[in-house]
Amino acid sequence: MLNWLEYRKELMGRIGEIGKLSPDTLAGYQTLSKAGQKTGQLDAKTRELIALAVAVTTRCDGCITVHTGEALKHGATREEIAEALGVAVALNAGAALVYSARVMDAVGEHSAAG
Repeated sequence: MLNWLEYRKELMGRIGEIGKLSPDTLAGYQTLSKAGQKTGQLDAKTRELIALAVAVTTRCDGCITVHTGEALKHGATREEIAEALGVAVALNAGAALVYSARVMDAVGEHSAAG
């Protein structure tokens, strides 16, 4: 497994380098990242739990290490994190099922044409 704390440190260094080369890109990302906080509809812990589920579905290790730290900082428990990850697992399985239906649709169309 990864050394998540070291990976996060290295990642932040690389992102800092990108920020120096393309400051508007980093500024745009930061604007997007902070936009949800401004509505005040979800608390920070809930946003971080959602971020972890999305990190799993998008397979983003950097997102995992950053948002794990933030979720814990905002009081998320292991059990809450596990529940959020269960949602991610279900969504990934659901997406596979939906795309399986698309394959079967393509099979039908190809079979009829062939």
